[in-house]
Amino acid sequence: MDLVILKNYLLPFLAAFFISLILTFLIRRLSLALKIIDQPKEPRKIHQFPVPLLGGLAVYFTFLLVTLVFYQAGYLLDGKIKPAYLLAMLIAGAVLMVGGYFDDKYKLKPIQQFICPVLAVLIVLASGLAIGYVSNPLGGLWYLAGTFWSPLLIFVWLLGMMYTTKFLDGLDGLVTGISAIGAIILFLVSLFWDVPLSGTSILCLILAGAAFGFLVWNFYPAKIFLGEGGSLFLGFSLGVLSIISGAKIATALLIMGIPILDVAWVIIRRIFKEKKSAFLGDAKHLHFRLLSAGLNQRQAVLLLYLLTLVFGAASLFQQTVGKLVTLGILLLTMVLLGWWVIYRYKKRA
Repeated sequence: MDLVILKNYLLPFLAAFFISLILTFLIRRLSLALKIIDQPKEPRKIHQFPVPLLGGLAVYFTFLLVTLVFYQAGYLLDGKIKPAYLLAMLIAGAVLMVGGYFDDKYKLKPIQQFICPVLAVLIVLASGLAIGYVSNPLGGLWYLAGTFWSPLLIFVWLLGMMYTTKFLDGLDGLVTGISAIGAIILFLVSLFWDVPLSGTSILCLILAGAAFGFLVWNFYPAKIFLGEGGSLFLGFSLGVLSIISGAKIATALLIMGIPILDVAWVIIRRIFKEKKSAFLGDAKHLHFRLLSAGLNQRQAVLLLYLLTLVFGAASLFQQTVGKLVTLGILLLTMVLLGWWVIYRYKKRA
């Protein structure tokens, strides 16, 4: 990679990083002024002092501003990202921000929280975004373009990614850091198959820079939280970018594998064992159980960062069959981690 390309990759990342750093400071002051603050009144709220919300606004507006600037500069005009896709992504992000604001301020019911994520997905689908094909593990391709499977898969995938990052947002810096790592992994994947300075790679770097800039304020002890809109936007963005980058859904599954498996298990437990809504929060997610096993917040978050990095990096060197094998290893890792948590909890009890 020559110095010109390296410079052009660093520019969007650093621009997003520093703008996010500044905007987060300003949004924090705004949240305090508006008294939109997360009070530690519920058992699953583990922070000891009130923390401002609305942090997702800083991430979103950074992504919006830097994306528009680099679009005007011609960085995103490689022919692979249609302007309609980009516009839909930004409008959908704005919808998530509006819904997130009202939830942070008024504590919406789960069914009300569901409205904006669905609207965001419908906006993206209306732009014409589609999954052309997915790889067949046994060889060849499954072509989805023009069938109902493409919009259905996109709908389920994006909602799944959004609710994964939403439910994951329980420890300081956890969602922000994992999303930043995920964006970097998707960027590296794009280097293997895309043209130099592709629109996909630039968007991944902008998202990573925005997340890392926010992480400075959000890592333990957090001075501001993402809030509803921020946690949804990060999952939504990773989901959309994995589709735009050539349906790299298996790669995104490896990046978000531990959180996705955790969310799936929690939903199954809530519905079938506890007979309650899948959308009601509790303190039984893996990241909370790591605390009950004796880890502190920093240790738990760094462990989950490491797992994200290891399995995400593994996807860089594998084809479809290899990724499926790694998904199996990830599932085994999740089972072993769950066993270790239970063992440690009983030993400490």
